[in-house]
Amino acid sequence: MSKGLQAASLTSGRRPTEIVAADRKVGMGQIEVGQRGHVLKTLLGSCVGLTLHDRRAGVGGLAHIVLPDSRGDLTAPGKFADTALPELLRLINELGGRTEKLIAKLAGAANMFSSEAGKLVGEQNLLAVEALLASRRIPIVGRHCGGTQGRRMAFYIETGEVTIDILGSESVVL
Repeated sequence: MSKGLQAASLTSGRRPTEIVAADRKVGMGQIEVGQRGHVLKTLLGSCVGLTLHDRRAGVGGLAHIVLPDSRGDLTAPGKFADTALPELLRLINELGGRTEKLIAKLAGAANMFSSEAGKLVGEQNLLAVEALLASRRIPIVGRHCGGTQGRRMAFYIETGEVTIDILGSESVVL
């Protein structure tokens, strides 16, 4: 990842706010951060996509959170809500972002699977992420969660815009 990446020119066939630059796919249990010009994308089911954005610094990140609690497993910090948020904050701070300037947007948490306790995994993931953000006083300014279908999430760090696409539905902009 280049700290000095410059925003590239607009290309036809894309939305006007879409900047052609370093599109990065964020897989399950992964975290990516970037600056203006980066677009972070992921596919979500019961997982939660968490974006954090510092508009003033022009930095942000996306965590693809699979499960609510690491139970002490530190081998994959992006996989669990309780380890993904601190790691995402650390990476954003390294790029010059400030925790007190961050805003959050959430997507996913579809109710596709149930756990042994009968609670839906998507719901558990969402509750864990919301509680962690509240404990850090990071406001949630947009969300597209729940339902029974997966969705595609794209985070445009240049604008802070998040788009959500579900097959057969209109795109939603958060």
